[in-house]
Amino acid sequence: MTSANIIEVNNVTKNFGTTKAVQHISFSIQKGSIVSLLGPNGAGKTTTISMMLGLVQPTSGTVEMFGENPTSLLVRQRFGAMLQQVSFIDNATVGETIDLFRSYYKHALPKRELLQLAGLEKEEKVKTDKLSGGQKRRLNFALAMAGDPEILFLDEPTVGMDVTSRQVFWERMEELTNEGKTIILTTHYLEEIEKVSDRIIMMNDGEIIEDGTPQQLKNKLTKKAISCVAINATEEQLKSLAAVIDVKKEKERWVLYTDNSDATLLALTSSKLVVSEIQMEQGGIEEVYKQLLESGRNK
Repeated sequence: MTSANIIEVNNVTKNFGTTKAVQHISFSIQKGSIVSLLGPNGAGKTTTISMMLGLVQPTSGTVEMFGENPTSLLVRQRFGAMLQQVSFIDNATVGETIDLFRSYYKHALPKRELLQLAGLEKEEKVKTDKLSGGQKRRLNFALAMAGDPEILFLDEPTVGMDVTSRQVFWERMEELTNEGKTIILTTHYLEEIEKVSDRIIMMNDGEIIEDGTPQQLKNKLTKKAISCVAINATEEQLKSLAAVIDVKKEKERWVLYTDNSDATLLALTSSKLVVSEIQMEQGGIEEVYKQLLESGRNK
């Protein structure tokens, strides 16, 4: 393990009986980054995270965190997890619940700081069963941060949060990574993945099929396009332009999909067609995800 890599997953396989949940995956994660695992249900994301957390042991291969097995007590003191399904103690208040979790750690953050981090100062005396869905997610975050973790695992962290709460949450995540903390994320909010991730590991059928920055994945897996208004142009004329692989009409605009946007743009502007309002376009992570699902169905 290098000094910059704080998680190493080496040739890991996990079988549950005859079910191959994860197959020979390898990757490392560097300190201070936000890394998202993306893939459809059954892709192996949850199993992979469970192995990184030390909750599930690999059938073969190794998982290391800080150069040690994740089951080590010393390692467990250095990470926190905000999982999707969490039960709170009946009749306990928010403050009491936070105090309980703080007691598990040698170097816990002060309760007041955790309440502030989660935006729950006003709810300190409120019983947990009286909290809204969004407030429960924020309490879950406070519990994950109780030990001042160096690595934070987030599983669907903003489910139940309103738009403002989600924005505040991700601003805080950016602050944490600026402080050198590392975040491992899974979420179905693809716009969040695209906006906050330094890196996306895409999984399908228990395998890693793509790994890169959001821009690298978009460049590789989405079609580049040029849209324009072209008065009296026909589909055949536009398809004949250099490097155009497909053409679609969207209301008054034409969209030209291309495998060489520079060549298509030059051909479009050099043609005798009357064109205006030219824009360069590219699909986002949502299109990447759709292509991932489609490739899985076509296997």
